Amino acid sequence: MATTQARSLLFSPLELRDVTLRNRTVVSPMCQYSATDGVANDWHLVHLGQFAMGGFALVFTEATAVVAEGRISHGDLGLWSDAQIAPLARIADHVHARGARLGVQLAHAGRKASMQRPWYGNGPLDAADTARGDLAWPIVGPTATPHGEGWLRPQALDRAGIDRIVGAFVAAAKRAHAAGADVVEIHGAHGYLLHSFLSPLANTRNDDYGGSLAGRMRVPLAVARAVRAAWPAGKPLFFRTSSIDGNAAGWSLDDTVVLARELAAIGVDVVDCSAGGFTTSRLDFGPGYLLPNAARVRAQAGMATQAVGFILTARQAEEALQRGDADLVAIGRAALMDPHWAGRAAVELEGDAGWAHWPAQYGWWLERHAALLRTF
Repeated sequence: MATTQARSLLFSPLELRDVTLRNRTVVSPMCQYSATDGVANDWHLVHLGQFAMGGFALVFTEATAVVAEGRISHGDLGLWSDAQIAPLARIADHVHARGARLGVQLAHAGRKASMQRPWYGNGPLDAADTARGDLAWPIVGPTATPHGEGWLRPQALDRAGIDRIVGAFVAAAKRAHAAGADVVEIHGAHGYLLHSFLSPLANTRNDDYGGSLAGRMRVPLAVARAVRAAWPAGKPLFFRTSSIDGNAAGWSLDDTVVLARELAAIGVDVVDCSAGGFTTSRLDFGPGYLLPNAARVRAQAGMATQAVGFILTARQAEEALQRGDADLVAIGRAALMDPHWAGRAAVELEGDAGWAHWPAQYGWWLERHAALLRTF
């Protein structure tokens, strides 16, 4: 006997400017450390394409460097060169053909750049990395203070250097548009460059780019303003923030609300509420542990939010949307474990009607298989 359940909010469409998402499920940016010279390859095509086939509405690339020296590792994707457009366009075409939208997260790793791929240690490059050919390069930050003990010492950015980085974000956004991306997200979280300007844990400058909250927000807001002006008016712009540093002396949720209001005034459409990123961060992990942060930003800044952080089940995601915590729910490691997480969630929430969210090549078989299992 067929099962029928009410239409879920998780699988209702969402319009953001001229872009319609088929549902509210998003694949978070997850670095693969598998590119050469920033160029996407077959790994990225299959990795990102599987999520579009799996029913997700918006699939984000990993952190995509706007300059070569802004990569986290030698294996990161990039959009600092026109040669990187066509391989990304191939992925966009595949994602679009599966009914999903492609998002590109634009990033600069700042003082966390030039580090190991995680399976080699996930820390500063060492002699073993040098032997593999992964050589260190000069890095930059808000000050000359390293990310932590044993890490490379960055060069403190001057005004000209800041202007060059703002320009690099703009150029990369234009390349993302040329590649067919539907959404761009500015990475302002996890201890990378823009977050290191925001947080007093990293930004101890006493000029226009430091000190007060307004000063520390100046560089991230300049990037957002410039990207919004260059990014097509009909395409949404996201901003990922570490909503809290996990350190009482650091960036707070109150600060995030202030930042979100400024971003909304610029024309940013969604704040993606993550957390942490410094060696001193201490976070209380647990299922949905960041949902209250997304809810508060949404309520107090009056703009759409994207929830992240150990959102594991369909019911958990649906309840978060029903409470008004967020407008979108981003899935990371749970999607790696099950690329069809969204499709499974649709059936769990909507019964047999949920099979409509699967590709016909799979759903045709699986709907009948599910009916057969109910006879046992």
